[in-house]
Amino acid sequence: MSKELSITGNDDSLIKFTNMRINAEEDEEFDDSDDDYDDEEEDEYEAPVTLGFVEKPKFEWSLLRHLFPSKAGGTPAWLDPVNLPSGKSSLCDMCGEPLRFLLQAYAPLCDKESTFHRTLYVFMCPSMACLRRDQHEQWKHQPEKGSRSVKVFRGQLPRDNQFYSSEPPKNNGSDKPLGPAAPLCNWCGTWKGDKRCGNCKRACYCSQIHQANHWKSSHKIQCRAIDLTGQASNSGSTNSSDDTPKVASNITWPEYEIINEDEPEFGGEVSDSGAYGKTSLTNNEDEGDVKSWAYFTKRVARAPEQVLRYSRFENSKPLWPMLSGQPSKADIPKCSSCGGNRSFEFQILPQLLYYFDVKNDYNSLDWGTIAVYTCEASCDSTLAYKEEFAWVQHTSQST
Repeated sequence: MSKELSITGNDDSLIKFTNMRINAEEDEEFDDSDDDYDDEEEDEYEAPVTLGFVEKPKFEWSLLRHLFPSKAGGTPAWLDPVNLPSGKSSLCDMCGEPLRFLLQAYAPLCDKESTFHRTLYVFMCPSMACLRRDQHEQWKHQPEKGSRSVKVFRGQLPRDNQFYSSEPPKNNGSDKPLGPAAPLCNWCGTWKGDKRCGNCKRACYCSQIHQANHWKSSHKIQCRAIDLTGQASNSGSTNSSDDTPKVASNITWPEYEIINEDEPEFGGEVSDSGAYGKTSLTNNEDEGDVKSWAYFTKRVARAPEQVLRYSRFENSKPLWPMLSGQPSKADIPKCSSCGGNRSFEFQILPQLLYYFDVKNDYNSLDWGTIAVYTCEASCDSTLAYKEEFAWVQHTSQST
């Protein structure tokens, strides 16, 4: 039976995705051979995997930030609602447009106090042209200095903090956060609205691009109708602490709650219809890629609707659609905060595009998998959100 990824009911549930990590050191060493696709050997040595599935939220309040949700689409539920990523961090390095929220995974760690609450956020540019460029940029010797259209941020808080109660939420609609949040962009509802309309002083924006879009769309008329009495000097106002952001645009992807299940041991037959993405391999692909794709589709067929695979063990690794295009250890940059190693934590599958109603054509967004690597120590720093690293693999490396 499915269970929510967000906190539910008691302290035991705070472990979440990582409840298996306590015994991770007792696991056998994993053979990291890229050429070994024997099903029995893979199943014997691979670390346990938790699968994420999407479904529409049952209640309007289910995905509010003080319930620590895991979710896809819509707008992010920021863990630290005040000190958000800003500047170039929020932009696609290719086209300069603000990045769109893809998903977040609530993944607290039990090994230290500062990671009692811990959420990973993934953002990406909706342009396939930018994603193709990103794929080539990630091969640079120092990937953290490359241009990216996919960005990952890690936020974490101790149990006692200024934003939330130290007691688990009741999950009945009565829970409230402890304080206000920073104003969010009125157009996208995603990034901090640190720019304001020069006329009404009320509408907030993350960028001039979104301000211009809102003005052309509707704000030009709305702005003239606003009663400015007592509002013009109120430049420090914040969003309501318990309301979802009011988004004027329709650029966000459909919103879903992410629920999880343990990966089943057995599944269905391998499909050759391209059901696990918008593209499938051609006869021109080499034998290694064909073998890798066959194992990928067979493994995913155990639960075809999965959109996320989570496994934070010492021997965890992504399920790659292709043999080519996989990173080496040297391709994964060190943590920019502490200089320590990053390791695989979860991957996003292309099935998510189906739920986002993304069109099936050459110019629409597509990927084979997006593998997220995070600081092994989940280190602390002066920043509320530390940028982590995502590796993008397409189902055809020729794109």
